[in-house]
This record gives sequence, structure tokens and C-alpha cells, in this order.
Amino acid sequence: MGVLELKFTSLEEITVIREKSRAAFLSGRTKSIAFRKQQLLALAYLLKDNATRFQESLASDLGRPVLESNFLEIGSTITEVKSIYDSVAKWAKPEYPAWSFNWFAMKPTLRKEPKGVALIIGPFNYPIWCVINPMAGAIAAGCGCVLKPSEQSPATAALLAELIPKYLDPELYAVVNGAIPETTKLLDLQWDHILYTGSGRVARIILSAAAKTLSPVTTELGGKSPVFVDPKADLKAVTKRLMWGKFVNAGQTCTAPDYVLVEKDSVKPFVKACKETLEEFYPDGAEASNSYSRLISPASASRLKGLIDGTKGTIVYGGTSDVEKRFVEPTIVEGVDVSDSLMSEELFGPVLPIIAVENVDEAIKLVNSRDHPLALYVFSSDSAYKNKVFDNTQSGAAVANDVIIHGGAEGLPFGGIGPSGSGGYTGKFSFDMFTHLRGSLDNPKWVDLLIGGRFPPYTPKKAAAIEAFVSPSLPSRKGLPPALVAAANGSSQRWGWFLLAIAVAASSGVVLTSRGRLGSA
Repeated sequence: MGVLELKFTSLEEITVIREKSRAAFLSGRTKSIAFRKQQLLALAYLLKDNATRFQESLASDLGRPVLESNFLEIGSTITEVKSIYDSVAKWAKPEYPAWSFNWFAMKPTLRKEPKGVALIIGPFNYPIWCVINPMAGAIAAGCGCVLKPSEQSPATAALLAELIPKYLDPELYAVVNGAIPETTKLLDLQWDHILYTGSGRVARIILSAAAKTLSPVTTELGGKSPVFVDPKADLKAVTKRLMWGKFVNAGQTCTAPDYVLVEKDSVKPFVKACKETLEEFYPDGAEASNSYSRLISPASASRLKGLIDGTKGTIVYGGTSDVEKRFVEPTIVEGVDVSDSLMSEELFGPVLPIIAVENVDEAIKLVNSRDHPLALYVFSSDSAYKNKVFDNTQSGAAVANDVIIHGGAEGLPFGGIGPSGSGGYTGKFSFDMFTHLRGSLDNPKWVDLLIGGRFPPYTPKKAAAIEAFVSPSLPSRKGLPPALVAAANGSSQRWGWFLLAIAVAASSGVVLTSRGRLGSA
């Protein structure tokens, strides 16, 4: 069928699309678990039926090999949607807090309710996984959903716009295509939740716009994800996984390793192992290989070329580029310091700086001097080494002995911390992101036998009864500062016995009349 031409959505239509989704949501049909499962199954078949077309669109947008598209996006997203389909009925059931004497009679309940209509703004580098994956969570939660794919991956965005209304409820679920004006129009509207995946620069714009409409936002922003290499690690095994994770999708992965921290005595062996691995991956060079993707645009290639040209480090592998063909060779640079051009921003491409450090403590200090990354990687078989790094750093994810694959691990959230993002999704976390936990009580009138003292007019007896009901006993003061240990020894008693509750209530003058209404003795 060939690659589709991307057509932008008219600005006038955007408000209509949002209002249509809102009206469909208010109709109540998404409350049905059967309906949600039907839509999720259709979403899975959307990908399965059109896998070849998505392979073609990703090849057009990113020059991506079929194997990478299947492994990184198409197959893994179908698996994700199927997992959500299997679990949505369980996730949507009400939950109940731990039993509490004070509250059990009121039947405290957590209702799982959809937030409303969500907006998902996707990136160019994973235009299926980062859009369809959270969309499945929104459908499972019972939300309506509007997708805004990246215009930088036009073939995939156009394909999504064609297929979504064919497979899913076209009133509830829609695609808006466009660039800055269309995104600005979307952000002028109120949304019940916004998910944005992309750069910190654009995230600031989105968060500012969302603040005006009080739309809640989750962001996934990337950053410079570091790699710690234990000098005792098996370098052959390390570099095989590391070189794959760094250069898959031509380095355009938000969790891709961004720089490597290697102890000085290990730099030369590490570089040698990296070069040997890359020669195995691309025996005729990456440009001639059918296993190497291309950058999204000439502008992206030009940016990376500028960073490579500006480095003060030594290029030990690669370094060549062809901007018009969107090609930058896998490049490794040693002798890089924190002030280098390659450390000035997230690389988001096939360039890997190596920073030599004295020891793991220096490496930890360097990482902690920068923004919290989306991911942090450690290659080591030594538990003490791994724990030292993980316990003394912060990052969205902490992964040992592999890279980037944690985004597909069932039961783990995908998200950042601080400048690398807020919130997380995949699986149950996607469902939770678009779900409102609505607290609920149902209080029988007999409970006023216990806490009727809360009603005016207040008396000392009522105050004593209420204090006994609400104030817990605290653990011993042992271990607190001396001034607190020497403080008054009196402590409030936790309300613990049903008969005592009635006695206190009665002594406060609160009784039920013969007609069951509250009165005073």
C-alpha cells in the first residue's frame, strides 16, 4: 500500500474532536469492562493486522530494520496490550483499606474510576510504543483518549490516523496530527490527564500551558543516562549488551546509555572490547549495514556532527557522518571530561563518550552533580558494587548488567524522577495513571453511639471521649533526644474496645432516643 502522506488536522476540528470524546465518555459506555476489553482487543489487532505497514512506516521515518521494529515496538506493544486486556477486570475492581476498628463500620472503599478524556503527546523515536502502550492504559481505565503523534515521524503518524478510527470507537478515540499550532490548540483545552514524552524544553511549555487549565500531567523526558563499569566485569559480555543498547535505533532511545564511567586502568581494555564488538556487529561498516537505523532528520545528524566536531576527547571508533543521508557512524570517544561538548546535553544519537575516573566514589559524585537521569546502568557481578551505586544515586530506573530493556519488563514502571520526568507507565501503572481513586464511605447511624460527641454543644466530657477515640498510643520515647524523653510522661490511649466506646459515649450524655434519633441524657 506504500507510505502515507501526513495530513494535519484543522485547528477548528481539534475542539470538536475533544468535545466529541468528552460527550462519548459522559455517555457512560466506557464504564463497562466488556467494552474496555473489546476496545483493547481491537487495539491489539490493529497492530497485528498491520504489522507490515508499521514496519514500512518505521523504515521510512527512522530507517529502522524490521527486526528492531518488531522487537522494540510492534511485538512488545502487542504483548503489552494483551497483558492489559487480561488484567483489566481485576485492576478495575474496588479495593478496601486495611481493617481498622475506628472505620470498619463505615465500609471504606477505593473506587476505581476513569479520570475522563486523556491527551497523549508522543515522540518521534518510538512512535508506536510510546503512544499505543499508554493508550491501552487509558482504555483499560475507561477514559476517552486523543493521540498527538510526532510530526517528525510522519509515515507512522499518518498510519495511526488512518487505523485508529477503523479499529476503535471513533467518538472516544481520535488522532490529531500537526506541529506547533495544532499542539498549541490542544493545550489551550482542558484535559483530565496529559502524558507527554519528549524533551525537557518542550515539557516546560506543556506544563505551563496545562497549569492554566489545571490539567494534570505526566512527563517522560530522558536525560543523560550513565553507565558504571566495574573493573572486574567481563568486558566482552559488557560491551555486547552496551553497544547494542547504545546504537540500536541509531541511539535515539530516551534510556540509551549516554556516557560511560570507567576506572582509568580499565579504559584501554574497555575501548578495545568496544571496538571488537562493533566490528562484529557491523563487519562492513554501519553505513553499509542493513542492521543500523538512521537519524530522524538531517537537522539531528547536523547537531550530532557539531558535538563530535567540538569534542576535546579522542575519537577511537567512528566519527564519520553524512548529514543529508541522516547518517552518523557509531562513535566512541575517550578522554572526555564533564566540560566537553559531548556532556553539554543529552546526545540522543550514536555517540558514546568515555569518562575516566579514579574509582566508583568519584563516579558516583560525578553522577550526583548532574540532573537525575531517566536510567542508570551498572555492569558488575559484585553485589556490593551494584548496591553502592544504586544506594547512593537517584534515577528513574536502576538496571544491572543490561540496558534499555527494562521498559518492557512486566510489573515495573517506566518513568523518570525530577528533570527526567514525573510519574510512570506500562501495564498496571498505565491503568493507574488514568484512574481516579475515589475514596468512599457509607456510615450507618448507629456509629453516632461512639462518636456522637463530635456534635455541638461541646462539653469537657465530649472532648475527652473524642480524644480517646481519635488519639493513638505512641511507641516508647526510647531513642529520642533527651529533652523529649524528659517531657511529660502522659500519653493518649488508643480507642480499642467496643464496650469502652459505648461507655464513654454514654458518659458524654449522648444516647439514641426511642425513635432512633440522637439526643442528650
